[in-house]
Amino acid sequence: MTRWIRAVAPPRVVNIEDLRRLAQRRLPAAVFDYLDGGAEGESTLKENCRAFDALTFRPRNAIAVPNCDLRTKVLGSELSFPALLAPVGYSRMMHPDGEVAAARGAGAAGTAYILSTISGHKLEDVKAASSGPVWYQLYLVGGREAAEAALERARVAGFSVLAVTIDTGTAGMRERDVRNGTAELMSGKLLAMLPFLPQFLSRPGWLMAFLRDGGIHKLPNVIIPGCGPMALIDVAAALAGSVVTWQDFQWLRAVWPGPIVVKGVLTGDDARRSIDAGAAGVIVSNHGGRQLDSVPATLRALPEVVKVVDGQIEVLMDGGVRRGSDIVKAICMGARAVLVGRAYAYGLGAAGEAGVVPPTWPT
Repeated sequence: MTRWIRAVAPPRVVNIEDLRRLAQRRLPAAVFDYLDGGAEGESTLKENCRAFDALTFRPRNAIAVPNCDLRTKVLGSELSFPALLAPVGYSRMMHPDGEVAAARGAGAAGTAYILSTISGHKLEDVKAASSGPVWYQLYLVGGREAAEAALERARVAGFSVLAVTIDTGTAGMRERDVRNGTAELMSGKLLAMLPFLPQFLSRPGWLMAFLRDGGIHKLPNVIIPGCGPMALIDVAAALAGSVVTWQDFQWLRAVWPGPIVVKGVLTGDDARRSIDAGAAGVIVSNHGGRQLDSVPATLRALPEVVKVVDGQIEVLMDGGVRRGSDIVKAICMGARAVLVGRAYAYGLGAAGEAGVVPPTWPT
């Protein structure tokens, strides 16, 4: 662990872009580009960051600020600062400790972690690793029966909030994945895989850790009745056939006793429907530019959602957050807090748990 702490300590790492470069050096192209890339021409991916760059502060000076208290409350949970760790699928591909390391890092930083359905570690282990609040993010892969079993396990384990993603009606066209042979690599067919294997041989450190960890794992939180854990290769097809609709929320409210937030809201219309569906909050999100390209940057979509919600439920946002100043901008535009995904996932890919909360982060 000490070696990894040194790897992400100043002056080597002073911002998220530094972590991104380290992750790119450690991870094979297929894994890094899965994390770093977006859909089609990646215009929305780029605009998420550009929107923050384009927004400037209007400061008021000559005012004493003896103390700066960053604490906030999100859906009843006290957080040390207004940022939560977003759900990132396949985290175990970035580092063997994956979601467990991310949850432990979030707890150490005094904030919440949101576990993706597409995770490589059991949800009970992830919850046990964190000293802070943990939410569960739901995809309906595997069907309602599998989802109900996972939600009951999450409830018993102590997960406090359910985040339901609504923007995955079909898988995004991620061109980097095509170039890297992701489908072929996941197929298990040796002849199809061969042209794409050199990228792994060029990252021996990652490869050894991956093999010691047992290779590609099934999804321990998606248990198909009569079949067991879902294989990772089945997920893309399963997502396309398991879109969440507004009619599903009546069922979800019956099977989940805690707050529900709707992730993937970009318009006032969907914010209004979220309120009507009984949501306690919405997450303004375009899936990090990974699903449908050419939709608005989330920071630009935020004011419309905030206006329609009008304080009735909590509004969070994600997409393009790379600095503390970005968090401030989102809050100024009406968000209660932000979710960060790629920012901590770069750290996870670069150095495991040490990269999730490196020495440059406030704790």
